[in-house]
Amino acid sequence: MISVTGLSKRYGTHLAVDDVSFSIKKGEIIGFLGPNGAGKSTIMNILTGYLSLTQGDVKIDGFDIMENPEQAKRRIGYLPEIPPLYLDMTVMEYLGFIYDIKKVSFPKGPHLGEIVKLVKIDNVKDRLIKNLSKGYRQRVGIAQALVGNPDVLILDEPTVGLDPKQIIEIRNLIARLGKNHTIILSSHILSEVQAVCERVIIINRGKIIADDTPDMLSKNLSTDHSLVARIVGEEKEITAVLNSVLGVRSVVCLGCHESGTLDFQIVPEEGMDIRAAVSSRLNERKKPLLSLAANELTLEQIFLRLTDGTQEIAIKPEENAVRVKLEDDGTITELNEEKEENE
Repeated sequence: MISVTGLSKRYGTHLAVDDVSFSIKKGEIIGFLGPNGAGKSTIMNILTGYLSLTQGDVKIDGFDIMENPEQAKRRIGYLPEIPPLYLDMTVMEYLGFIYDIKKVSFPKGPHLGEIVKLVKIDNVKDRLIKNLSKGYRQRVGIAQALVGNPDVLILDEPTVGLDPKQIIEIRNLIARLGKNHTIILSSHILSEVQAVCERVIIINRGKIIADDTPDMLSKNLSTDHSLVARIVGEEKEITAVLNSVLGVRSVVCLGCHESGTLDFQIVPEEGMDIRAAVSSRLNERKKPLLSLAANELTLEQIFLRLTDGTQEIAIKPEENAVRVKLEDDGTITELNEEKEENE
């Protein structure tokens, strides 16, 4: 649905986007992440046709954004960080205005009626936009992006400034929209991205530094692949039981986080799955196991590791991973096998 190849954007002497390539399949929900000034908004504005590119190719459903802008833009719905609302219009007047300027071919009444029901603003459709809450204004912004039923939705900070209840409502709406649309979601609320996105693209200093699922990024960046277990019993007894399991390299007590229990970090030998053995041994020794989970990195931890300039990473814009390292000056160097061993 979206194909970006060798995309670069230069403002005078400043290279804001540097040779970026990625592709997004139909129906994917992609989290687009990066620090402020990393080039996220520039890339999104190029995807929508708002900005020109310095070099490279951008195609939306096969249509080049520079050579066939009208055909490409018809397939895009865009919600910028500040929704483009006319406050003195009612919701339906505004959506009708958007319908007209987009030259939508669907029957106007049924089409707009379906959208206001989908984003749950039918109860305020006759109210002035200036009298709506922040949450409802965001919903109206999403509604205008849906006018014309575009294949691609690009949402820039759709939950900024919302309260926790409103954030959950917008998150659920995005998940529903993902069933019928390709979605690019940019947000600084990383828990929100982790909840709804099946894949994340992280950009830093104008370059893509990671492209994978949150689970795979966590797995690749974790060094010990440890487990965290919550067990009922005494520390010495449980430690001895866990150390008796074949494949356990080390055990560390993490303290009490629930009355009558202790949490333990269990580090396995490399490449070994010890979960079944741990559970079985604890059951044999009558030590109740209340929970056992992989000690995975959160998306926030992944983001911080990748953007602090010190983490070695695997970029996967296509099928084959390339081992690279982000240097302090912002350059990315490829690691060959010999150098990788030395590093």
